[in-house]
Amino acid sequence: MTPTINYKASPLPPANLSAPTSRLHGLDHLRALAIIMVFMFHYNHGDFPLWLGKFSLFGWTGVDLFFVLSGYLIATQLFKSISKGHGFSIRDFYIRRFFRIVPLYTLALTIYFLVPAFSQRYGPSPLWKYLTFTQNFGLHPDLYPSFTHAWSLAVEEQFYLVFPLIVAGLFYFKIFRKGIWLIATLFVATFLFRYIAWTQYYWPLENANIENDFWVTKIYYTTHTRLDGLLVGIAIATLFAYRQNFITRINKYANLIFFIGLIALMGCYYLCLDRVGFYASVYGFSSISLAYGLIVMAAILPSCFLYKIKSRITSGIALLSYAMYLIHKGTTELCNKFFTKHDWDNDSMWMLLASLGVTICCALVLRYVVEKPFLKLRDRLLAKHSTPSAE
Repeated sequence: MTPTINYKASPLPPANLSAPTSRLHGLDHLRALAIIMVFMFHYNHGDFPLWLGKFSLFGWTGVDLFFVLSGYLIATQLFKSISKGHGFSIRDFYIRRFFRIVPLYTLALTIYFLVPAFSQRYGPSPLWKYLTFTQNFGLHPDLYPSFTHAWSLAVEEQFYLVFPLIVAGLFYFKIFRKGIWLIATLFVATFLFRYIAWTQYYWPLENANIENDFWVTKIYYTTHTRLDGLLVGIAIATLFAYRQNFITRINKYANLIFFIGLIALMGCYYLCLDRVGFYASVYGFSSISLAYGLIVMAAILPSCFLYKIKSRITSGIALLSYAMYLIHKGTTELCNKFFTKHDWDNDSMWMLLASLGVTICCALVLRYVVEKPFLKLRDRLLAKHSTPSAE
C-alpha cells in the first residue's frame, strides 16, 4: 500500500497556492542566472575583464541560489498535492525525484569515470560515494578534483529523502503548525555547526593548504552546514501556501523586495571577500541564502518585473540547467585541451564562449536523448494513480 498523508486529518486549512500551472518565468531567469554563475566560477582558464572576474569569483553562490529554488519548488510540490485533499504519496514523490535526477546523473557519472579526457587530473572520488550520494562528506578536492561539484547534488538528494518523511511525521502527530519552529531551529543550528567546525578544525591550523582542505571538507561541502538555502526555500513555500493574506499585501512591493534582496546580496559579496574567514564561514552562507530568498520571493510575486518578463533564452537555459551543471567541468576541460592544440589563446574570451557554447549544446543533446524520455516514462508510470507534476 502506498504511504499517503491524509490531508483531511491535518490541522491546517487548505493551501492557497496562487502560482499558475505554467512555468514561472521569474524562476526561470533565476535558474539560468544560477547555472551561469556556477559555470563562471568553475571556469578557471581565462584572464577576464575586471567586472567579469569579480562576477566569477562570487559565482560559487549560484549553488546557494539553486538550494533556495529547490527548497521552494519541492515544498510547493508537496503542499500543492496536500491542498487537493487527497494527501501525497511518498512513493510517488520518490519516483518523481528518481526519474528526474538519477538517469542523467548516472550517465554523467559513467562519462566522468570511463572517459579520462573528461576528468581533471586524478579523477573523481570512489564510485560508492557517488552511488550513495554521500560524496559531500570527507571530500578532498585536491585529491579528487574531478566531478567535485556533485557535492551539491548529494545535499539535495539527502534533502529529497528526508523532507517528505518530516512532513509526514508532522502531519501524523498533528503538529504541522510547529514546523516553522523546526525550520527556525535548523537554520540556527547551521550557524552553530559552522562555528564549531571553524573553531575546532580550521582556525587552530597553521598550514594554509591544510587549512583550505579542512575548510571545504568540514564547512563548505557538508550537509549540516549547508541547509540554509533549502530551509529558506521551504519557508517561502510555506508563506505562499498558508499565508496568502500576507502574500497579497506584499505583492505590491515585489520590485522593492527584489532590490532589497539585491542590495543585501551586494553586502554579502563584501562579507565573503575572505571566504574562509570567520564571518563569511559562520554567517555568510545564511546571509546569502536570505538575500537570495528575498529575490526568489519577489520573482514569484505577479507584480514583479521578473515575473512579467518572458525570455526564450533564460527559459531554455533553465531547462538545460541540470544537464549543464552535471557536465560543465568536463566539457570545459575538453574544450581547453582541444582548442589550445589549435593555437587558441587560453585566456581569451573566445575560449570562454566556446566552452559555454559546447556545454549548452551537449546539455541540449542530453535533454532530448536522456532527460525527456525518462520524464515521459515517469509520467506513464504515475498516470494511473497520480497527476504528473512539474519537473
